[in-house]
Amino acid sequence: MSYEIITALAAFAFVASITPGPNNLMLMASGANFGIRPTLPHMAGVTIGFSVMVLLVGTGITQLFDRYPASYQVLKYFSIGYLLFLAFKILTAAEAPRVEGKTKKPFSFLQAAAFQWVNPKAWTMALTATAVYSPSRSLEAIAIVALVFGLINLPCICTWTVMGQQISRFLTSVKRLRTFNALMAGLLVASLYPVLTGNS
Repeated sequence: MSYEIITALAAFAFVASITPGPNNLMLMASGANFGIRPTLPHMAGVTIGFSVMVLLVGTGITQLFDRYPASYQVLKYFSIGYLLFLAFKILTAAEAPRVEGKTKKPFSFLQAAAFQWVNPKAWTMALTATAVYSPSRSLEAIAIVALVFGLINLPCICTWTVMGQQISRFLTSVKRLRTFNALMAGLLVASLYPVLTGNS
């Protein structure tokens, strides 16, 4: 892969990783509600999980969807339903800090990694990156795409988490925290617009 292609890939990875989306909005909410250290597994799960997703998508997992077209619709509606569920969890985070005697916790590493497979933005990023920057579908090219995304994605999601942690300084009352979480939940639902309109 040439220097020019890697540079273009890095630019694409940065824009795709830094702009608002389900991962970044959830990390910002987690940073505000739990802090940076408890959110570290969530952050690692996003970065590593997405890199693995790029590898699997690039090496042909999408052929399964091409073989069974109806599975695209199943994935779409499952993704919408799960994101709405997560929006509800964020919305109620300040209202019920304990559920069934257990303190609420941020996403674990495995939960965050698995979430990439129902994240519409992650699918769009992975499909676009592998199609445009590794058209040969060689393992080396796909590995480079995954590596570049992993290296650039991590500082981007760190930025969103730190933003959430900094915002928490102003969330000094339950009312403010509820308002913030309601805003994050609304933005998460709004991120579904491209999926609902068929532009994802």
